[in-house]
Amino acid sequence: MAFELPLQFSCDCADSGMDAQHLTTIVGEVVMLWHAIFCGCQSNGVYRSSAHSILHWMKLLSLLGSKDRDFLLSPTETQVKISDIEGKVIGILFSANWYPPCQEFTRVLANSYEQLKHSDPGFEVVFVSSDEDQDAFNNYRACMPWLAVPFSDLEMKRALNRRFDIEGIPCLIVLQPNKKEGTAIRDGVDLIYRYGIQAYPFTEERLEELLEKERDKHKNQTLKDLLTNNERDFLLGHSTLQVPVASLAGKTIGLFFSAHWCLPGVKFTPKLVSIYRKIKQELAVKGDEDFEIVFISSDYDQTTFDLYFQTMPWLALPLGDLAIKDLTKYFDIRGIPSLVILGPDGKTVTKQGRNLVNLYQENAYPFTEARIGLLERLMDEEAQNLPKSAHHSGHRHELMLVSEGNGGGPFICCDCDEQGSGWAYQCIECGYEVHTKCVRIVGNELVIES
Repeated sequence: MAFELPLQFSCDCADSGMDAQHLTTIVGEVVMLWHAIFCGCQSNGVYRSSAHSILHWMKLLSLLGSKDRDFLLSPTETQVKISDIEGKVIGILFSANWYPPCQEFTRVLANSYEQLKHSDPGFEVVFVSSDEDQDAFNNYRACMPWLAVPFSDLEMKRALNRRFDIEGIPCLIVLQPNKKEGTAIRDGVDLIYRYGIQAYPFTEERLEELLEKERDKHKNQTLKDLLTNNERDFLLGHSTLQVPVASLAGKTIGLFFSAHWCLPGVKFTPKLVSIYRKIKQELAVKGDEDFEIVFISSDYDQTTFDLYFQTMPWLALPLGDLAIKDLTKYFDIRGIPSLVILGPDGKTVTKQGRNLVNLYQENAYPFTEARIGLLERLMDEEAQNLPKSAHHSGHRHELMLVSEGNGGGPFICCDCDEQGSGWAYQCIECGYEVHTKCVRIVGNELVIES
């Protein structure tokens, strides 16, 4: 029987740093196995599945191993043969201890991983570190229940980053057994955040099924479904300790995701309080009570929750309520603070409430497409009367007036530290950018509002 090494495998081995001698040894062993399988099992057809298993093992070895290493590290520092994870769904986690979003995702992934391990052993994660030194790597791995490429194998880590074209972390690449590498799932982080263990086994069929369920759920969502459960049909108030969720029916609702430990959230809260009161005052003049906000807390303890909630004039879900985790996943909340707006019918109007408040203040209400479209047109008209460029004492370069269609885009204002989009003053040279509302013009000089 003639045996020809697959071209793709040859390239893979070269990329992983395997030398010719090591490659020859592997190929020799595989040829012997292949020959035994082919000759001994051809009559009953078993050789087909066995051959696929061998090829998959070869692929894994070339992907995660090197000329001096055919193992990965377990959480207890023992060596686990790469062949031991053959046939499993494998998530390759690119992450680092120094980056807070990585730490947050690691906690979420660890929870899903532990749940899956109890119900299905067919999933494994392999950590590829971007940490700065061995100590940082060790400290980070202490909270990881999965395998890892040794920190010392710098060449393999670089090869994996090149191979999967990793541009940012955290990144979770999901590989299916016996599937081509080109079919890898690249948005594993998104899927874990959105679906948790329900995303497993990460097949196209499963993901399409989840997407269809999600579309149906959003289409039919109600305020009651979002904010109540079997044990609770109320929200926390201030003067009235328990406010029935049913009393919010027909109102525009803002779901405010934040926490006392989140500095941007604490900074944004007074602004939102001011906007909230202005909207309520305007509605009161019209005889309406059509707007309310519900605080969705990510605080760690009751004391900090209480301190933070006391600064808010609106309602809240109880700390630790099961609905908090469900809402965070349901609305795909990646960072806080975040403000999701629900219409009077309970359907989602926008998940960009924070940005709209920063741009338009109380004028953003009721946050509908029609309202925002009108405000955008008004902003375009106002921008025509603004200077095309100017200087100010807060920055040494000239600032140019830009829009999303003319060199601009979503940004963080360097004056108020809040999100922005649409028109802005931008330093083309270094990216310094501010809201147009955060500046005032004095003569020909752009001056930051204090």
